[in-house]
Amino acid sequence: MTDLVLVDVDTRIATITLNRPEARNALSSDLIRSLRAAVRAAEADDAVDVLILTGADPAFCAGLDLKELGSGGNRLGDGEAEHQHDDPVVTTPWPALTKPVIGAVNGVAITGGFELALNCDFLIASEHARFADTHSRVGVMPGWGLTVLLPQAIGVRRAREMSVTGNFMGATEALTFGLVNHVVPHEELLPFTRQLAADIIGNDQTGVRRMLETYRATTGTTVEDAWKVEARMAREWQAQRFDPAEVERRRQAIIERGRTQV
Repeated sequence: MTDLVLVDVDTRIATITLNRPEARNALSSDLIRSLRAAVRAAEADDAVDVLILTGADPAFCAGLDLKELGSGGNRLGDGEAEHQHDDPVVTTPWPALTKPVIGAVNGVAITGGFELALNCDFLIASEHARFADTHSRVGVMPGWGLTVLLPQAIGVRRAREMSVTGNFMGATEALTFGLVNHVVPHEELLPFTRQLAADIIGNDQTGVRRMLETYRATTGTTVEDAWKVEARMAREWQAQRFDPAEVERRRQAIIERGRTQV
């Protein structure tokens, strides 16, 4: 069986690659568990200072596996999330980290995959990158901080537009709006990202981690309650409105619409 997540550790950089290319790296339960295990291992590894998260071409991550979700898998990744944040109400895609995570977005990052990208400390985009929040099209609610992190990145009005339309944002537009830090030719994505990682490694690592801790603490003073609100609303939606059959009915329409925009 092919590994769902590939990990390469070299020169103090752990490159973590989502490896379900035939499904556009859609987040199955097994893939979520494998990703979390890889991130935990990199955080614990004294030979690693920086993590890079990317996807096997052609996609970064197409979001939750709607086929699994539509068949009744409405607890994707169940049992893995509660310990990941200081507040047990809040869920995040991976455990709390001290080391920087750079997202190298090589293709589409959609819904849950978009949330993975937003949870990185900053993003480098290939010219092929595309971003979309299709939660409202699928009929599910975000649970990994999208309604907190997306407004921080691009402003609340643009964030609302992305979430209620489900429209795609291209790499150049993402750079203009501040969602990504750089856009580079596709073949240069990982070399460019690794160079930035090397720049980080050249600094005092205690200082780097303290700096990240400070950023997270100061940002949290204004949005901490928002994480709790999102988590509560997601739980309520899942309990009252989530319908696997409706997710499956919408899946093909979403795929077809995405093909017209990407």
